[in-house]
Amino acid sequence: MTPVSPTVLRCAGRTVARYTTRPELAADHAPRPYLHPVTTLAGLPVTETLPEDHPHHLGAGVAVPDVAGHNFWGGRTFVRGRGSVELDNHGVQRHENFKLCDPDGFVEELSWTAGGERLFREHRTVAATALTDSAWALDLTFSLANVSGRELSIGSPATNGRPGAAYGGFFWRAPKEATAPVVFGAEADGEAAVHGVAADWVALAGPDWTLVFAGATARTRRDPWFVRAAEYPGVGSSLAYDARLPVAAGETFVRRVVTVVADGRLDRAGAAALVRKAVAS
Repeated sequence: MTPVSPTVLRCAGRTVARYTTRPELAADHAPRPYLHPVTTLAGLPVTETLPEDHPHHLGAGVAVPDVAGHNFWGGRTFVRGRGSVELDNHGVQRHENFKLCDPDGFVEELSWTAGGERLFREHRTVAATALTDSAWALDLTFSLANVSGRELSIGSPATNGRPGAAYGGFFWRAPKEATAPVVFGAEADGEAAVHGVAADWVALAGPDWTLVFAGATARTRRDPWFVRAAEYPGVGSSLAYDARLPVAAGETFVRRVVTVVADGRLDRAGAAALVRKAVAS
């Protein structure tokens, strides 16, 4: 099979991301489309894929560790009473087609399948918007419709018995550098202060770059943030923070996350101003 070239995303006349729709990955990586590399306007990479510490981390995208017992995250599965174990339970997010594909964004249809069963139909939109001459925004919305004909539920290692590990949903793996990135929110500083909090936004700042993640979903609950900095740099949403998320047969749920990608290190006021502009655009 001939590899499919990544889809290029452009902003302000510059290539800022590449989107791989059909990666050639082993089943235990839970193959799925992902954005990598994502860069600042100056060309500095701010995503990482297949890192040694977590080889199932794939740039920026959507990943869920537990959909009715199926692993759409990759790697081991956390099982209550057993811990993290290797299971043959990995699902696949399969790119079906683009409804729209422009230089600054696309609209995509995907299928989530596992064990020969189609569980979700996904409608994903991604758009790049210029904010300033040194910052742009990646706007990602995913809509998941339960097409299995039965109730499904989404879980996380936290809901399965591992405290603090409520990852699952939108996830962005940043590059690991010599020093851990600085973490802050609108009213808090440090990884421990923002992890697990349903804040408007959270920022991850390296020496020469800043990422600001804003939960921008309308008419639904705001998910807590999953934040890592000391162990590895990554930020995501928690669809199942302290309880499983039920999805009835035929039901659809939507999440939107807008990420500011900036050159340099932003302060709190600068991050807040760019988030307001990004979410409103």
